[in-house]
Amino acid sequence: MGRISQYKSSLIFAIILTLCVGLSLWLSHYIPDDYFDNVLTPILLVSATTIEICGAIMMFKHSEGLRIRKAWGWALLVWGLADGAYILSWMTSPAPVMNMGAYELTTHELLLGNMLCWVMLLYPVEALRPGWLNLKRALWQLLPMFALVALDYVIPAKLALLIALYPFVILGLLLNHIHAYQVWCEENFSTLENIDIEWILRYLLMIVLVGIVYVFICTGHSHARGFTQQWLVLFVLSYATDQILFRPDPWALIHQAEKEKEQMLAGQPESQPDDPESDTVNREKLEAWMEKEKPYLNPGFKLIDMQAVLPMNRTYLSQFIHAEYGCTFYQFVNRYRIEEAKRLKSEYPELRAQDVSARCGFSSPTVFSRTFTEMVGVSPREWSSQIHSA
Repeated sequence: MGRISQYKSSLIFAIILTLCVGLSLWLSHYIPDDYFDNVLTPILLVSATTIEICGAIMMFKHSEGLRIRKAWGWALLVWGLADGAYILSWMTSPAPVMNMGAYELTTHELLLGNMLCWVMLLYPVEALRPGWLNLKRALWQLLPMFALVALDYVIPAKLALLIALYPFVILGLLLNHIHAYQVWCEENFSTLENIDIEWILRYLLMIVLVGIVYVFICTGHSHARGFTQQWLVLFVLSYATDQILFRPDPWALIHQAEKEKEQMLAGQPESQPDDPESDTVNREKLEAWMEKEKPYLNPGFKLIDMQAVLPMNRTYLSQFIHAEYGCTFYQFVNRYRIEEAKRLKSEYPELRAQDVSARCGFSSPTVFSRTFTEMVGVSPREWSSQIHSA
């Protein structure tokens, strides 16, 4: 059911996001600007600040040693302090209207907006490349933006648009890491439940939408655009907090499994795939183990579980699979699962797809059908019809 739930969550996500944007644009045509500024925008800002501060507390309290939760906790805290300061300044200001998005943003406001946008990118950076981002790399990322802001102060140039667009440069660099992340998942997990990159794509899509609205605020100012951005930011923060707090972290799963295996294999000699004769022996041992024990029938089967028969570290195991079979661990396991599915469909043609999927270790019938079609060339039903009609 894993893949089906992912499709449902994607559908729910798209519907809610569309409603949020559509509602804000619809309201802009029927609700007076004063009501936007004095009622709706303060409500959204207070709601966002509450989510940010409470979310930060939850992240720090339940970090469980995960760097990604701490990073998002700091991101929420920065946003909470910024929104809290904005609300405080509005409450103490003599101006009767908040004027959200109704005036041209100043250089220091552009800088603050870019800083907040950059903070929101800490989460996907840490998710895709844990431990990569440090203070030095962060400063190098922000240096061009500070240079543009400084230039905007000293020369009479209109650099607002360039400053507003700079976070998209960082976002573009981040997209290069997504493929590497997916490959890493395929090298360590055997089911798509842990190889789902839809969550990060959805998050980046929301960041892009927030950024687009932000650019429009910088170039064509209106209350409705500021209101729409508040909707999107509130949705982004809520979604990301939920995902980070309740979604299993693949990196943490592997590291925990490594610790457990190290304890189990303590004292055993570690082999390495470094000579042809040893590779042949290891290949025979692995294939015999796969045929006899059938660990691939377990949807939670991971690369590191192979240490039960091949006492190599995870890096060597991955290299061994690539060298001997020319594929990732995920593809290697699916070959066995598809062969098992063929056997079941051949011996028990009355079995339904969901039954075959469950018995072969697939996370859902949808994943089974798609994988079977990709590897065999025809759907499971067509293959079964061909076999039993021959």
